[in-house]
Amino acid sequence: MILPIVQYGDPILRKRCQRVKAVTEEFEVLVKNMLETMHDAQGVGLAAPQVGIDVRLAVVDVSHDPECVSLLRVNGEEAQLEDIMPLVFINPDFELSGEKERMEEGCLSIREIRTEVKRPSVVSGKFGQLDGTEIELEADGLLARVIQHETDHLNGVLFVDRVSTAAKITLRGKLKRLKDVY
Repeated sequence: MILPIVQYGDPILRKRCQRVKAVTEEFEVLVKNMLETMHDAQGVGLAAPQVGIDVRLAVVDVSHDPECVSLLRVNGEEAQLEDIMPLVFINPDFELSGEKERMEEGCLSIREIRTEVKRPSVVSGKFGQLDGTEIELEADGLLARVIQHETDHLNGVLFVDRVSTAAKITLRGKLKRLKDVY
């Protein structure tokens, strides 16, 4: 089922989400619906607060571009994107490293804006899975960026918060109009 995507101005997008305590049948249906919603919206990631749910859950699928990572390890072993996509993660706990890289970002919750964001190039950490296990994941490239973007949503941070001061000034009017529409 396609879920409505919350738009800029909704207070849930600014909330630090609650930890997931248990994976229920209802939770698994939510994951399925989030994946369907993300694909329908032609996105590469979607966090639970973007569909109005206050939990630390996100889905990612960058399988459309198998060359988007040069580093991918799962539980210490080299892996291929198709081995883990779509990636569903719960209660992520990771560290950032590597040089910061600039790349244009957009967001399904702020549809009218795309701008460059500077982020660390590598993520490594633990990501809860639907079956109750955790995987240790290390990745770079687009996958690392999308994981950071979606985890920001779980912490009430939006990509427009991470842009340069000059970009914030440029975006101020557009963001105000989007918020007023909400």
